[in-house]
Amino acid sequence: MAESTSRQPDTVRSIVYALGANLAIAVCKALGAVFTGSGALLAETFHSLADTGNECLLLLGRRQAKAPASTHHPLGHGRATYFWSFVVALLLFVLGGVLSIYEGIHKLREPAPLVDPWVAVAIVAFAMLAEGISLRMALKQIDKVRRDLTLWRWFRETRRSELIIVLGEDIAALAGLSLALAALAATIAMDNAVYDAVGSIAVGVLLMIVASGLAIEIKSLLIGESAPPGLRREIRAFIKEQPGIVDIDNLITMQQGDELVIVVQARMDAHASAAELARTIADCKAAIRGAFPSAAWIFIEPTVARREERPLREARSRARTG
Repeated sequence: MAESTSRQPDTVRSIVYALGANLAIAVCKALGAVFTGSGALLAETFHSLADTGNECLLLLGRRQAKAPASTHHPLGHGRATYFWSFVVALLLFVLGGVLSIYEGIHKLREPAPLVDPWVAVAIVAFAMLAEGISLRMALKQIDKVRRDLTLWRWFRETRRSELIIVLGEDIAALAGLSLALAALAATIAMDNAVYDAVGSIAVGVLLMIVASGLAIEIKSLLIGESAPPGLRREIRAFIKEQPGIVDIDNLITMQQGDELVIVVQARMDAHASAAELARTIADCKAAIRGAFPSAAWIFIEPTVARREERPLREARSRARTG
């Protein structure tokens, strides 16, 4: 059922893999930038350093999200993942985008020839390979919950902020490396360092665009979003089929990291006793938790079924038992 099945993505594994790849890439880029003097490579160093710090923040967010509920935070700390994901988007914008543009402008004002630019090309090629492997790992985890949705539709509907960030970073990294490689190739072909400086600015603009898109998506999660549409439909249909439930007046879902809050106003038999209502509610909660393991908080408010609905409900009950 949607993202509630046992076929869950290993989000931590994706983050750790991206962390290791970005750290190795950042070191190689930094050494290459110092050796060759390439502004585009230095811009990509800023990018990889930002990504490395970002992965650490995502792991911190997941750790904080597991803190138990308290009087001050009665529904737990699940949204901590959204907060740190939003911080990651801001850091990508500032450390990756702004610093890259600054470096490019500096190189335009004070151009300097590159030293052994083919070293920079080799480093960029290695970085593209590592980022490609990291992207493949992220897509593999995303495919576990994407089902028949396109990648863009999944990006707009998913509530998994860490996978959003890892995917966005990997795509931005490959696109940025492609720009850096093109800038280096133009610099070598034209023997003009201006192209390298323009490549640095282009990388910065790209990172700012990607970071802005990520921030918009995470902001919506931070404010509070319901479960994905498909999962919400499955929850509604499942509850309506539970014994003792005539219909659903209102269904509210709220995603909090890996946890889900479900609030239901359900019509029940007006002739049922208080004990029967309590038993129906308890059974319904147990069934929901069994079908949707991410449902950490379930609240069911009974309302009285209208008279004309009772024969229909009785017929449905007989059909299930007979």
